[in-house]
Amino acid sequence: MLFLEALNIKKYFSDRLVLTFDILKVYSGDRIGIVGQNGSGKTTLLNILSGEIEPDGGLVRRYSDISFIRQFADENIVDAGGKLLKEFDLAGKKHQNVFSGGENTRIKLANSLGNKDALLFADEPTANLDYRGVELLKTKLAGIDTFLLISHDRSLLDDLCNKTLEVKDGGIRLYSGNYSFYKGQSAREFERMGQEYENYVSERINLQNAISDRQSRSKIMRKAPKRMGNSEARLHRRAANEKQEKLHNAVNSLKTRLEKLEVKEKPKELPKIKLDFSLTDPPENKIVISAEKLSFSYGRNMIFDNTGFEVYNGSKTALWGENGSGKTTLLNLIKGNAGSRGYSNIHIVPKARLGYFHQNFENLEYNKPVLDNVMKDGVQSQTVARTILARLLISGEDVYKNVGVLSGGERIKVSFAKLFVSGANILLLDEPANYLDILSLEALESVLCDYEGAVLFVSHDKAFVNSVADRLLICENKSIIGFDGTFRDYESGREKAQKPVKDEMERVALQRK
Repeated sequence: MLFLEALNIKKYFSDRLVLTFDILKVYSGDRIGIVGQNGSGKTTLLNILSGEIEPDGGLVRRYSDISFIRQFADENIVDAGGKLLKEFDLAGKKHQNVFSGGENTRIKLANSLGNKDALLFADEPTANLDYRGVELLKTKLAGIDTFLLISHDRSLLDDLCNKTLEVKDGGIRLYSGNYSFYKGQSAREFERMGQEYENYVSERINLQNAISDRQSRSKIMRKAPKRMGNSEARLHRRAANEKQEKLHNAVNSLKTRLEKLEVKEKPKELPKIKLDFSLTDPPENKIVISAEKLSFSYGRNMIFDNTGFEVYNGSKTALWGENGSGKTTLLNLIKGNAGSRGYSNIHIVPKARLGYFHQNFENLEYNKPVLDNVMKDGVQSQTVARTILARLLISGEDVYKNVGVLSGGERIKVSFAKLFVSGANILLLDEPANYLDILSLEALESVLCDYEGAVLFVSHDKAFVNSVADRLLICENKSIIGFDGTFRDYESGREKAQKPVKDEMERVALQRK
């Protein structure tokens, strides 16, 4: 069954063509993950397909109702039924007027998931959800037959999608498979393009050398010796002329082949980043941040109760837990402790210099260029700064744009670049994966894994945590529990611990039957 078709679509913003494609059809059973860089046109595509905005060329035919989970829309009305409200922890909030970011996201999900007959569009539906909210969303989407999903959550794209739509350079391309399949296919295409480029360069050099060789041979062809008779000289010149003509024809033939040789572009590789970490005067202590008997509350709401933790030098530690378990609170306590009015139960080694990333952009000056913002108070070279920006997909003349004209995602990238070139030797990151496109996210993972200092971060993105973290601090039940190992190790261990309990419950249930 055909749900939707879009034909000969063109969309301009001012005089810039931002999106153009010939055909896109969505059939029953299509679970399409949409990927692409920030600003590539992913949300514009959904807005055109839904009828939110009109294309400047082409048409869209819709054969189904559309339910749309929008990324930046605020929901002030709770329309969902009681069951969904309970599942999304919204029971009793139907008449509430003010909602938190996480509550607003859950309202959008509950309202949109109520109509199972509609074609679902979802634009970054995991924003502000904790890991339990993401798992609930995944369960709900797994029960939906057809949808189009924009997400930077690679685990979500892998687990749910059977097709991947790439939006790139103003066009679209549909792959039959989930995100991992798409990545593998893209990697093979990159490798093939690299081989084609090498073959092109090799053939071009061979042709150029062959042309030069024949031209040289033509120039040094011997004249008739002076002692040679006239008849012999005529024969010699005739033979030489014939040879020169053959060489000339060969040169022309080679030049024609060179002109007709199909030019292959060299695939663009991400630049390598090498920070001079010694410029940050890093601490040498084994443990750089620690706490004992830590208690903290907001009024009567106890967040931490007589707990403690340790952050090891050079470690990449993820804070993991539900919304409200104290992850961001702990980052703020650590950051506050670095100042003159520290929190006495948290100890930070003297040489530690903390760099704190959050998404409010207070550290950016909107009326100044990107590069000036990044280099202000930086200790790394401008070359390193430009390389980091290029890895985060801000390059060329874009580094001279004022920050005020950038998108939210681009400003986040500038904040990261500013952090990496600063004098900080310990990084605190609050939800660094939010609002970054997947290419930038993977670049950020690479930079963090190569970073020599300690990193303590909060993220609900499992793929990001799996890629970066070598240690976890679990925030639950007003405590902080350290786990030495990756997130995969933690999940595997938890599943093994839960299995005997599950088996025993099943055994008891069978006995009762």
